Amino acid sequence: MAYENILFEKKDSIAYITFNRPKVLNALNRKTVEELRDALLEVRDDSSVRVLILTGAGEKSFVAGADIGELAQRTPVDGKDFSLFGQSVFHLLETLGKPSICAINGFALGGGCELALSCTIRLASKTAKLGQPEVKLGIIPGYGGSQRLARLCGKGVAHELCLTGEMITAEEAQRIGLVNHIYEPAELLPAAEAMAKKIIANAPLAVKYTMEAIERGVEMPQEEGLFLEATLFGLSCATEDMREGTKAFLEKRKADFTGK
Repeated sequence: MAYENILFEKKDSIAYITFNRPKVLNALNRKTVEELRDALLEVRDDSSVRVLILTGAGEKSFVAGADIGELAQRTPVDGKDFSLFGQSVFHLLETLGKPSICAINGFALGGGCELALSCTIRLASKTAKLGQPEVKLGIIPGYGGSQRLARLCGKGVAHELCLTGEMITAEEAQRIGLVNHIYEPAELLPAAEAMAKKIIANAPLAVKYTMEAIERGVEMPQEEGLFLEATLFGLSCATEDMREGTKAFLEKRKADFTGK
């Protein structure tokens, strides 16, 4: 389908979602989040797509936050509904069952930082700036920032970023574990594609089960997480890909995985 605020394409087992509102630094309004949801559902249901890459149009911004004009009109009731809707879409991204790589090519503030936090892996341009500035507008993070940031980087980091509302550089984001790697602007998308291809080379079900073990296990006590890991390990042993992967290793050849 045609989208107004995002660009969506699929190529070589990779799906690309590009936020395309450069005049407002790709800010998220309701329609953009709705289009994101529709694209994510297509990615989830298309077996040919193995990895998703998200980035922003233009050179200045990934997603600079919420659309402030729209945000200013919120009431207590529809404000909560607005937050819950965004959270549900970001949860869909987080639990897609397929890895998502966020290529942060500029500002990732507020909802943009929360969107990046919902992705599996985060790569950043050297020019990127990240932050949760909601307190400067008299509100709090509403799309999961207070929760995912604390889980990824620790309570101290989450408190500092969410309470000061200050932006941080890509280098600082890497230091605190918010982003995995930093690249020159021209190298960012090729780096994301190179990482996607490394993932695509592996067994699809093994990738899916590994993500499930990490995403669900991190919220469990370690003993329960280990039990989940053992269960998923046993499930992977029942797949055709496990037979092919071990056979290919013993025969010193490249495995031909089918996702079965």
